[in-house]
Amino acid sequence: MRALSGVWRWRHNPLRRATDRREAWVALAAFVLLVVASPALGWFFGSLADDALQESVRAQQARTHLTTAVVVHRASGSRHFVADPEISTDRAAMVTVLARWRAPDGTARSATVTTSARNTAPGTRVRIWTDPEGHPALRPMDAPTAHTHAALAGLGAAMLTALLIESGRRLIVWRMVRARYERLDRAWARAGPDWGRTGTGS
Repeated sequence: MRALSGVWRWRHNPLRRATDRREAWVALAAFVLLVVASPALGWFFGSLADDALQESVRAQQARTHLTTAVVVHRASGSRHFVADPEISTDRAAMVTVLARWRAPDGTARSATVTTSARNTAPGTRVRIWTDPEGHPALRPMDAPTAHTHAALAGLGAAMLTALLIESGRRLIVWRMVRARYERLDRAWARAGPDWGRTGTGS
């Protein structure tokens, strides 16, 4: 709004300078870019990020699957808290246990895995993620988490665009002000030697 009022205020002002008018137009152009370009680029890059992340989600889910394992025993001092960026829950209590299960080809597998199951007594069945060969795998990213990451990427792109636009506006105005002062200095240098003399210019 300051850009619009600046253009309108200097439009018919008899004291306006050409630089004042140009600065007001620069401010107006920056305002329009902030309103239009910044959200548009944020949406564009957010959409690209979302498409890429959703493709990654599908690929991860195709490579991993849930398998039922049987707890052999719980590892000592195994309870700890993790913040997994690839899942929707913020914090989950994870327990490390030795478990056994069968791979898709029927081969028996056993390994130390982590689970968020509350009951981890020996013989308890827990769900773990495994790869196509039946080895333990990380939990794949889910679609809501991918959408959140994409939204954050779009927001970051919009904020970066706004920062670049405002930096460009400030740089242009700074150069305009500097050029104006340089012209004033040259004009003062020409008029200075005759300042205050009677009959100057006659």
